[in-house]
Amino acid sequence: MLAAGDMPPVEVFNADGESALLIVADHAGNAFPRSVGNLGLDAVDRGRHIAWDLGIAGVCRIVSDLLHATLIQQHYSRLVIDCNRPPGTVQSIPEVSDGTLVPGNRALQGAARLAREGEIFRPYHARIAAELDRRQAAGRALALIAMHSFTPVFDGVKRPWDIGVLHHRDSRLAHALLAVLRRQGDLIVGDNEPYDVSDATDWTIPLHGERRGILHVGIEIRQDLIAGPDEQAAWGARIAALLPLALAECAEVAA
Repeated sequence: MLAAGDMPPVEVFNADGESALLIVADHAGNAFPRSVGNLGLDAVDRGRHIAWDLGIAGVCRIVSDLLHATLIQQHYSRLVIDCNRPPGTVQSIPEVSDGTLVPGNRALQGAARLAREGEIFRPYHARIAAELDRRQAAGRALALIAMHSFTPVFDGVKRPWDIGVLHHRDSRLAHALLAVLRRQGDLIVGDNEPYDVSDATDWTIPLHGERRGILHVGIEIRQDLIAGPDEQAAWGARIAALLPLALAECAEVAA
């Protein structure tokens, strides 16, 4: 499905990062392979939140650089295939997203679905798994940080949170980060808001975090707060300052 001239599905920044943190961004980009065209969507829809997590790539780069933490991000639009949804589910290759029809995904045949999974979804998650394998084999301290952004209004409902912390079976790092964020005093912090994590709706945290038993957390930042480079830089600096504090709290609890 991917051809010469298409960008690779995975990009790694600070591959030699010394930090215990591994940052991943499932929805960092809104690229479309030439083989699928524009899926029948105009430029406005391809730039909306239905296509990607606006602003999160810039935030992740700042966090990665400030903490010298490895960042693995995925470039293709979540409308081509969503790299944080179980393959084969309705949300994996959506025919409708937030009320918008995606014509190029309607009645998609099995071979076409498997091509997207094999050339975009699988390589991205294989790269994350390889990095985690390498670190665990070396006995390195490790925490997985899954970064996302969310639209301020969904289905006509305003979302008040500035930032959300997502977790499921293992809440060690999430609870520590929630405490650190709430101590800031100027943030509306969501606990499993505006989403929660489940096996039915998520892939990255259940697969790479929960199954390995490593520290992990999902972070959601409201998109209007990280719309431009200056806002992304400010939030990146803030997250980079707070994540080590949350890790330290986890270590203190374990001790």
